[in-house]
Amino acid sequence: MFWLKFIKDFLKVLADGQTPRQIAFGFALGSIIGLSPMFTLQGLIIWLIILILDVNLSSALVAVTFFKILAFLFDPAFHALGYFLLTGIGPLRGIYTAMYNAPLAPLTRFNNTVVMGSFIAALILFMPIYFGMKHFVIEYRKHIHEKLKKWKIYKILDQSKFVGYYRKIKSLGGLN
Repeated sequence: MFWLKFIKDFLKVLADGQTPRQIAFGFALGSIIGLSPMFTLQGLIIWLIILILDVNLSSALVAVTFFKILAFLFDPAFHALGYFLLTGIGPLRGIYTAMYNAPLAPLTRFNNTVVMGSFIAALILFMPIYFGMKHFVIEYRKHIHEKLKKWKIYKILDQSKFVGYYRKIKSLGGLN
């Protein structure tokens, strides 16, 4: 039931939630966490940015889930990019050595080829994801939402007994 409610809430946010900018920015920040490993210093910083700024948390969580799945497919490409960045550019070796000897920099795990490649790829893709999602939200609100509400599956899910029971239990404080 959690996933059903999660998808329904996300569709509701797309339809009439926050502004397209807030939804797109949350989605783009979530994509950084989804593409790169979460348990690093930069992952923690991105989570803090999501929680501090006025962005849509639901779209960030959807992006984390979606891009975590994609990240597994692109790990070989991330490894190749990270390997090139760590070994192929000679002038950066001194910077990497200084970073590795710094107190907090090793917490970023920058010396891992997949971490380096995926984080750089996520940063490069940040702006295209932001503008693409912003455009998608605007178009969804203009054209897609009204058509989606007419689908039988949408009506069935919206009026199903399971969803009704879930809402009733949640309103009584049984599910938090």
